[in-house]
Amino acid sequence: MTTATITSKPITIEHVRITSRRPFPQVRAAIEADLPILDANIQVMLSNGDREGIKHFVDNGPKLFMFLERDHGDLLAITGHKRNAVQYEIGNPITASTMTRHNLGAALYAPLRVALFETDGGEAVFEYDKPSTLFGQLGDERVTEIGRYLDRELEAALLKAAG
Repeated sequence: MTTATITSKPITIEHVRITSRRPFPQVRAAIEADLPILDANIQVMLSNGDREGIKHFVDNGPKLFMFLERDHGDLLAITGHKRNAVQYEIGNPITASTMTRHNLGAALYAPLRVALFETDGGEAVFEYDKPSTLFGQLGDERVTEIGRYLDRELEAALLKAAG
């Protein structure tokens, strides 16, 4: 006899696409230059309960960090047709902690995933799922409000890189 229970529900997610006429290498360089690599000290400060250090980062640090990048274009080399395509994990562990303290399910979407790829026509495209719709499904207005904040911050960073 199993002790596990499965529940599921359909959800509505808003998908965003930002298209740039700038070449892929320029857009990629811009987003990678604008978003700093995640500072590992933040995780340590959060884990140690260093409120003063975290407050300093909130007041003076960047709103978003680059957690990770994966080159999906290289994966297509096996087909003989390598592409310009990269996936980023973007977010802020301080922001994530403000959501997960209200609902641990928010950890499913923090950090956010963003794809940047080059179309056959040479356009650079960012695609992502709108944070407020990802976090909104949790039904906690405190988490959804932070998702709306992330909507604005992520869109601004991507539009800046897209030029």
